[in-house]
Amino acid sequence: MKVNVIGAGLAGSEAAYYLAEKGYKVVLYDIKPEKFTPAHTDRRFCELVCSNSLKGADEFSNACGLLKAEMRVLGSLTMEAAEYARVPAGGALAVDRERFSGYVTEKLESHPNIEIVCKEIEKVPQSYSVIATGPLTTEALSNDISRICGGQLHFFDASAPIVSRDSLDFSKCFYGDRYGKGGDDYINCPMDREQYSAFVSELVGAERVNLRNFEKGDIFEGCMPVEVMAERGAESLRFAMLKPVGLKDKEGNGYYAVLQLRKENAAGSAYNLVGFQTNLRFPEQKRVFSMIPALKNAEFLRYGVMHRNTFINSPTCLNADFSLKSNRDIFFAGQMTGVEGYVESAASGILAAIHMCARIRGEEPSVPPATTVCGALSAHISEKTSDFQPMNANFGLLPPLPEHIKDKKARYARLASRALEDIKNYAKSQYISGFKE
Repeated sequence: MKVNVIGAGLAGSEAAYYLAEKGYKVVLYDIKPEKFTPAHTDRRFCELVCSNSLKGADEFSNACGLLKAEMRVLGSLTMEAAEYARVPAGGALAVDRERFSGYVTEKLESHPNIEIVCKEIEKVPQSYSVIATGPLTTEALSNDISRICGGQLHFFDASAPIVSRDSLDFSKCFYGDRYGKGGDDYINCPMDREQYSAFVSELVGAERVNLRNFEKGDIFEGCMPVEVMAERGAESLRFAMLKPVGLKDKEGNGYYAVLQLRKENAAGSAYNLVGFQTNLRFPEQKRVFSMIPALKNAEFLRYGVMHRNTFINSPTCLNADFSLKSNRDIFFAGQMTGVEGYVESAASGILAAIHMCARIRGEEPSVPPATTVCGALSAHISEKTSDFQPMNANFGLLPPLPEHIKDKKARYARLASRALEDIKNYAKSQYISGFKE
């Protein structure tokens, strides 16, 4: 059996290696080294473009660390390469980029079941394939994917930060819709004049991410960052994302400015900052947005991002096993599916490959339990939503524990131990060769 993998980034490399290790003949297509996208410079595969950090390493303190632990259970090539190329970085898993890419490239090039073809693929193949071409998919293939997905292809990623509900100060915020409609659709976070003025001053002066030339047009034509809106005048946010209209206190008095938080998941454990698409650096988002009284001690489950990121409206096009609804022999993986980050992209590559193996065997693919980060990301890309946006690993995606644990550190440790137990059982049930106790 021969299968195609299109793209040799993190997701494609993981998928190709997993399938090859399972005994399938893999044709791995990539435009390197003959061509490069605007973001790539290295001739080797699995290039880390934006950063050399794979984020936190401790599975008991952050969800990305937990995801990496789950990936090790599943036999991840990315995690193997990361250990080989690791450099000191405190609690983070950082790597020497060249050693990391070199390790993966050598593994792929030397594998007897992998044939590497330098070629631009312009149409989605109709045989067993994993499409993992990333956020800078070439124009011809993007057009074909758009056609297959009903035109629902996004060309930039502009998403607002998400905070944990449990970290909000409810003495400084309240539930309710505008004009006294009640309900719990929104959490309202008011500011008085002095608080608002201080917030706007810091927002305008905060440090921003430098966009690359090929990103600027797409992003700013489609969305206005909150900090850019603030530059238009001191009162501009009060007539936009911080408008207080229709919201009053118990005495019937209006507020000067109000940030609304909207429920991000069915469990109500995560809320996004409505209208707060931003290009601020992550530490600046934490510093400035925490000036809003209700968010003083907020835990940010995901920071806002704005960058060139071709992704599909996955819930309308993909199943939870990353297969195409219109053709279950075709799988997608990587950032194109709506997972955000190096590690998440790599994980989706393993999952797509696991499910393809089941599909080839004539079995119904089995998605990891929702209690695992792998399972939660699978649910994210497939569950219906009115505003699908890319998501990285965070504990807010996981279903709550049956018992209430107030201490965050203890709660996260319990979530992590549950997830690791469940992913090990899943690996056993799938007879995954990379399984490690």
